[in-house]
Amino acid sequence: MNLRQRLLITFSLVVVIVVALVAYAVSLRTRSAFEQVDQERTGALVAQFRKEFESQGQDVVHKLERIARSEDIQRLALESAHGGEMSVYLQQAAATAQEYGLDFLQILDTNGNIISSAEWPARFGYRQNLPAEPPNDAFLKKIELPEGYALGLIALRTVRVGDALVYLEGGKRLDLQFLETLSLPPGMYAWLYRVNGPKFNPADVMGEPSSSAAGLAPLLNLAIQSGSEHSAIVQLSPMKLDRATVQAIPVKDDAGEVAAVLLAGTSRRPLLELQRNIRATAFIVAGVGILLGILISVWIAARFSRPIEQLAEASREVAGGNWDVQVQSDTDDELQDLADAFNAMTKELIEQRDRLVQTERVAAWRELARRLAHELKNPLFPLQLTVENLSRARALPAPEFEEIFNESSATLLAEIQNLKTIIARFSDFSKMPRPQLQPTSLNELVQKVATLHQAQVKESPKAIALKLELDRELRVIPLDPDLMHRVVSNLFLNAIDAMPKGGTLHLRTHDRGEYARLEISDTGIGLTPEERERIFTPYYTTKKHGTGLGLAVVQSIVSDHHGSISVVSEPGQGTTFIIDLPKRAAESDLASVRMGATV
Repeated sequence: MNLRQRLLITFSLVVVIVVALVAYAVSLRTRSAFEQVDQERTGALVAQFRKEFESQGQDVVHKLERIARSEDIQRLALESAHGGEMSVYLQQAAATAQEYGLDFLQILDTNGNIISSAEWPARFGYRQNLPAEPPNDAFLKKIELPEGYALGLIALRTVRVGDALVYLEGGKRLDLQFLETLSLPPGMYAWLYRVNGPKFNPADVMGEPSSSAAGLAPLLNLAIQSGSEHSAIVQLSPMKLDRATVQAIPVKDDAGEVAAVLLAGTSRRPLLELQRNIRATAFIVAGVGILLGILISVWIAARFSRPIEQLAEASREVAGGNWDVQVQSDTDDELQDLADAFNAMTKELIEQRDRLVQTERVAAWRELARRLAHELKNPLFPLQLTVENLSRARALPAPEFEEIFNESSATLLAEIQNLKTIIARFSDFSKMPRPQLQPTSLNELVQKVATLHQAQVKESPKAIALKLELDRELRVIPLDPDLMHRVVSNLFLNAIDAMPKGGTLHLRTHDRGEYARLEISDTGIGLTPEERERIFTPYYTTKKHGTGLGLAVVQSIVSDHHGSISVVSEPGQGTTFIIDLPKRAAESDLASVRMGATV
């Protein structure tokens, strides 16, 4: 994942998270504000209901007091006390209720027997329980009717005329008409439920919308059973936004039982619509934010990441050996300073490389001259002595001279041949061929070397165990199979020589990403720190009869493959040679790789 992609993801995440948090906070704040307003409006509606209940109750009380003072009721009380015929007053309650605008009115004697009933005339003579002390205020009561029960706002008053006493029980219906007297603000609902049995009956719900009656059942049952106020969110219709926060207030009758439940509801449509708009706005803002994030990331990529990518690419080229690369920047800021510093660094590296190459060349020629002088010095001293002996032998008799001449001639020829051998070695070392790369399996090459030298391992004076650990995931890589075969064979034989007392010889291959690694390990005598430092120097050897060119040739071949070789060793702990070879050929070697693949 590059910098541009990371910037885009970062900007998008920041925008989405911030917008989501803001939308969530606004939604919470909005919901809290709406709930507070709902509570205030519901409280106002309940207060209005109670005020209207009290107002109409006082109206009922006043009307009953006026009825109690009327001549007809006074006369009825006197006749009732003196044993008059009460059947003539059978329609008195109905006429009086109609006159005074009451829905219910019953006249009862001192024993609670019904003298006249406006709501149910046929109940004449029925006995009804009366309280010992009539209440002063109106109260809620279930009124039994021929067709069922009705809910009434009832008051009870006594009529005394001398020693005569009758009771007046009358009031008004508590029904839909009562609810219509309430002033409902827009978005508010009011229902009144008559408790008419243990089971919920939608027909007993008075109010609009009537289609929501079934949805009110759980809340109503909870309020009736507990006898206390409860609130819940009710789905008023199948429409998703048609929901309301409903508060249920139980209303108890004169016996202390719940006779009705007032339900005050506040529509949640404005809140739900606002929340939907907030979400829609949040999505739009998030989309715009992501678009801006894309634009900003593109701008930053053009402004910052692209120069950084160019710098990274240039660094990789420098690491690959192309020190002539330069970074171009058209800005006038820190990136320009970075590009200038990089260009100055590569220029300095080139200069240092040239100086280092010259220094290494001088050092190499000096070392070569020293080694050559050392190698040539050994045969020249015998040659000098032989020539001097010949010069002195000229004065000797012929037979003795002949003998010395023959010996000196043999010595001269032997040392001259030795000089030719030394010169041939130097010539071979200087004429190392350039690798001819071709796709080759390093595993197969190692197996081939191991098979070739298997006999030498078995014929070793001490037992040597050969172990191969080859990485099956390692594919073919570009290398010269002949030269690399020479490298592996040389290190293989050196490992055998390093274990005169026997041991274990390991050959391992690994896939190291951009490199293929070959490790050749022995459990032999190991190397000292000084030997590790000089082991790849030409003509340096730790063997009695070695030439000192084997590891120098190995290092040269590995270097020509653009690889590296290193050694890890401790005295008495064995030695491990590590070779890393690139899995991709350098640009200068691609042609030879293609040619090798074609052949």
